Amino acid sequence: MNHLAYLDAGSGSLIVQAVVGGVAGAAVAAKLYWRRLVDRFRRQPTDRG
Repeated sequence: MNHLAYLDAGSGSLIVQAVVGGVAGAAVAAKLYWRRLVDRFRRQPTDRG
């Protein structure tokens, strides 16, 4: 069975924009929540007084 597929320039551009937008969205989300993530794994100072 022979399957033929055609992607014109508009379809390729849409796919590239979706990938770039997803990466940019993930970067913004990581920047916003980076402090919460780091604080969760950071050791708390102990009181030795």
